[in-house]
Amino acid sequence: MFGLRLDPIAFSLGPISVHWYGIILGSAALVGLLLAVREGRRFGLSPDFFMDLLLFGVPSAIIGARIYFVAFQWDEYKNHLMDVFKIWNGGIAIYGALIGAFVCGIIYFRQKGYSFWRIADICAPSLIAGQMIGRWGNFVNQEAYGGPVEEGFLRNTLHLPGWIVNQMNVEGTFHHPTFLYESLWNLVGLVILLIIRRRPFLRAGEALFFYFIWYSVGRFYVEGLRTDSLAFHGADWAASVLNALWSPMKTVFSAQGFLDPSYGNIRISQLLAVLLVVASIAMIIVRRRTGAAAEHYNDPIINFKTGLPAGAENKKKTDAANGNPPVEHDGGMTRGADESPIKE
Repeated sequence: MFGLRLDPIAFSLGPISVHWYGIILGSAALVGLLLAVREGRRFGLSPDFFMDLLLFGVPSAIIGARIYFVAFQWDEYKNHLMDVFKIWNGGIAIYGALIGAFVCGIIYFRQKGYSFWRIADICAPSLIAGQMIGRWGNFVNQEAYGGPVEEGFLRNTLHLPGWIVNQMNVEGTFHHPTFLYESLWNLVGLVILLIIRRRPFLRAGEALFFYFIWYSVGRFYVEGLRTDSLAFHGADWAASVLNALWSPMKTVFSAQGFLDPSYGNIRISQLLAVLLVVASIAMIIVRRRTGAAAEHYNDPIINFKTGLPAGAENKKKTDAANGNPPVEHDGGMTRGADESPIKE
């Protein structure tokens, strides 16, 4: 027995075992929902709007995560197609989850009559908070860790508590706690995001782009430490560029995690991280120069189906039911029959 490994099963109900991983992911989804609901209320969006989004978004994210993983591991699944559906055996990828969630979001927001950029901005802190918490599921399962390190590095250099150090002892070898690196990186990103979304300079869509940039930068460097990266055989020059970008980390971590040359020479998550950073910066610049980002984050959210601010339609129905005089809306202005314009 190596160390005091945490039991991945939290408790059992008869033949049913409840895993900590599921509890942690459920907690991550709940925290993300609460963050979105609280911010959505500022713009007149109801909690039900985000609860429905969660009900559609979570399955979409899981399906996207599985498809993404299987696509890059097709040689292992092509002769065992039923294994594709055995998600309980592991095998999901966060970038696939994001693709699935965003496809669902685009459809859902459009059906509800709202701009994708405006609602995605509200959800950006939820995404990074969910990833921050969800990584602790990898910790409990002893997965997605980095290359081998000395125990002293964890205890004396990083000053980690014993319960984390012990869990990083996998079959007698200590490993980089990459789950912790990424979780702390996301925590800092969440704090920054919560601050800048109140600043007047932030335009529609830019909270989402900040999330992409921040997460991708952290993921690029953390991915380089891992030993379980999805990879493929690409051009040597591309692999050299990625290795050069990662090289500043050698002063702290000495070397990247092992990547079997026969498996590939380019880590897919690192390549996607670089592309996301470049694309996000380009989108910010292009949308500002073309006027596509004329709206600011703090502007009222207008439903393009009704032409009313978010929540105004429900308020109109409530007022009518209560016998109150109708309220007219003019963009960000609200006024009653005998009232002067009041800026929302």
